Amino acid sequence: MENLHIVFWLLKDISWCLFLKPLGIIMIVPTLTIAVIIAYRTRKMVSELCHNLAISLWILANSYWMVTEFLEFDSHLVYGDVTFKHLSLIPFFMGVFTLGYYYLYWLPKNPNEENTL
Repeated sequence: MENLHIVFWLLKDISWCLFLKPLGIIMIVPTLTIAVIIAYRTRKMVSELCHNLAISLWILANSYWMVTEFLEFDSHLVYGDVTFKHLSLIPFFMGVFTLGYYYLYWLPKNPNEENTL
């Protein structure tokens, strides 16, 4: 499943690069679905869970950004100088905070544990 996930992810990003709108948008579903399934399957291993959640959030942010470009509202203003494309920073930062939690909080407090919940 993890290898198939990479294939879907590459197809999504190649479609974005080549501006193949229908294929790119369709590929969001299997790419994000498999990422979430992988995160769910690793839910008992803190390290794997945090990293797989960050990957899922990265794919979500990346997919949203792609859609804003495909549908040509990426440069429209939301508030002040913030555009719709900038809103993709929300899941990107959520992924960074997930990894920050793991590396800066959980791991130092649990140095001798097996990385399981």
